Amino acid sequence: MFRSLSQMLAIDHPIIQAPMAGVSTPELAATVSNAGGLGSLGIGASDVVQARTAILKTQALTSRPFSVNLFCHQPAKRDEALERAWIESLRPLFAEFGGRPPEVLSEIYQSFIGHEAMLEMLLETAPAAVSFHFGVPDRDVVQAFRDKGIVTLATATRPEEALLIQANGVDVIVAQGFEAGGHRGMFDDKAHDTQLSTFALVQLLKKQVDLPVVAAGGIMDGAGIHAMLSVGADAVQLGTAFLLCPESAADDGYRQRLKFSRLHQTEMTHAISGRAARSLENDYCRHGRIVGQHAVPAYPVAYDIGKALAGLAKSHGHQGYSAHWAGQGVNLIREMPAAELLQTLVREAGL
Repeated sequence: MFRSLSQMLAIDHPIIQAPMAGVSTPELAATVSNAGGLGSLGIGASDVVQARTAILKTQALTSRPFSVNLFCHQPAKRDEALERAWIESLRPLFAEFGGRPPEVLSEIYQSFIGHEAMLEMLLETAPAAVSFHFGVPDRDVVQAFRDKGIVTLATATRPEEALLIQANGVDVIVAQGFEAGGHRGMFDDKAHDTQLSTFALVQLLKKQVDLPVVAAGGIMDGAGIHAMLSVGADAVQLGTAFLLCPESAADDGYRQRLKFSRLHQTEMTHAISGRAARSLENDYCRHGRIVGQHAVPAYPVAYDIGKALAGLAKSHGHQGYSAHWAGQGVNLIREMPAAELLQTLVREAGL
C-alpha cells in the first residue's frame, strides 16, 4: 500500500523528513527530496513573508516534491491571573542570569485557521504537499489545495482525530505516537491524552480510516522503518533522526546535547510552550514538574516567555531552558549529511 502513497507524493521512497519548525531548513528539505524522500519545511512559526521566502528558496534548490507544515491550533484562552502567576514563578530563573521576565505575554504564533494571507501565498507558490498540526482547516480550505493539485496531510494522535481529518477531505493521516519528539498534535490540548504508541496507533487507524497512514514517532533507523511498514504504515516520518544533519538549523548547544543524549532522558512537558511536547530532560522540564501542568498558561502564550528565558540563559552559556525537542529514540541518532542518512535508511530497511 505504501507504493500508492509514494505515487501520490511522487517520491521514490516512503520516507518523510518531519517538518520541525525552527530546525528544518530549505537546505534540509531540498536534500531529502533530491535523495528520493519527502523533505519538509516547518512554517507554523513563520509569518507570510518568511514562509514565502523559505518555500521559494527550497523550490530553487530542488525540482522534486516537498511539504510545508502549518499550525492549526485554536486561539489561546487567555487567563490574566494565570499568566501573571507564571511570570512570577519564572522571575527567579531570569534573575539567575541577571535578567527580568516580560511583564506582559503575547500570542506569538498565528494559527493557519482563518489565515487568508497564508492560504493565498500557499496557493500561489503551490508546494507539492501541505500538512497540518494541532488540528485541520475547514473542508473548503482543504478543497482549495486539492484544486491546485496539492496533497494534504494532517497529524492524528488518536482515532477520533483521524476520523475528523478524513471527514474534512485531507488526503493522508500522519499517525503521531507518544514516542515522537516535539509537540503532540492533539486537536484539544486539554483533552485526556491516551498516549498511544506509534505501533498501536498505526494499526488502529488502518482499521478505522480509509486514508493512507504515515507512522511518526520513535523511528530512527531502517529496522524501525521496516517494522512500521510491516504493521501497515504506508510511509514513515522521521524528525529526530535528521537533527544532527549539517543541513538542519540545530544550534551548537542543541547538537552537543544530542550527541551526549545517552546521558539524558526525554520528557513530555507543558512548561516550555504551554502544550505537551517531548524534549530532552532539562531545567525547564524540572521546573514544570515542580509547579505542575495547570500552572502553565495556554499555547503559544507560554512560549513567549519560554523563548525569552531560553535566549537569556543561552547568552550566558546555559542551555538548560532551551526547547531541545527530541523523540524517545534519540539515543540512536547518527551524525551524517541528510542525503547519506536517507540512503542509509533505505538500505537498512531493504526498500
